Amino acid sequence: MNDDEERRPVVPAELRGYLAEVVRRVRAVCGERAVSVAAVGSVALGDYRHGRSDVDVVVVVEPGLPGAALPELAERLAHRRLPCPAAGLELVVYGADAAGRPSGGAGYLLNLNTGPLLTERADLDDTGAAAFWFVVDRSIAHRAGITLWGAPARRVVAEPAPAELFSALRAAVREHADGTGHLADNRVLNGCRAVVFCRTGRWRAKRAAAGEIAAAEPRFGPLLEAAVRSYERPRPEAAALPAAEVRTFLAWAGARVEEAAAAAGG
Repeated sequence: MNDDEERRPVVPAELRGYLAEVVRRVRAVCGERAVSVAAVGSVALGDYRHGRSDVDVVVVVEPGLPGAALPELAERLAHRRLPCPAAGLELVVYGADAAGRPSGGAGYLLNLNTGPLLTERADLDDTGAAAFWFVVDRSIAHRAGITLWGAPARRVVAEPAPAELFSALRAAVREHADGTGHLADNRVLNGCRAVVFCRTGRWRAKRAAAGEIAAAEPRFGPLLEAAVRSYERPRPEAAALPAAEVRTFLAWAGARVEEAAAAAGG
């Protein structure tokens, strides 16, 4: 049993009623085609921050879901219909065939973003989607997902192949290096998480990953401490971080991902 399997974070109290209702609505809409509902992201990694974190959910369904079901699910879960207590809900629905393959693609049937601090979207076509977000989430689901209902996430969501996972991490670090649309603290902490995964083969919560990098690379300590302090604030109160230092750190993180990929033949 690996470390990810041994860790069993619990669903935060602030989310329990909400997630129970999400499960109820998934089952009501998808019926017997529903296979599994699991929490991933910060909830699964034990670092959910109320007022800052999104709640990330993966749903797996069997083939044959009626065509109207996914738009109906998106409507029933929209923040105006079911107020989200977190910064937002990011819910992804996969077909069981796609979820069960170690794919490097986005592969979703529905990608729903809704909540008080998220731009509303309900995508039913993964064409042109930035696949790396979904590859990383499926890896976390496989290794650490908290099953809220149905089949265990580890059994129905496949771990992406190493080459696909390294490709996703490269793309994620590039996305954060660009910086568009992302808070500076989140850019830095996601870079930490990518490097820690490359070094250890384990997903760590963002703040824990920052601590590991700060201990190993003291020159980045002040930036990482500032990023953690900012991350501990509500999202609208996030601090500005020195742009040049953020770029330097993410360039370093990108180089570490490249090295790990090359060493693994990925």
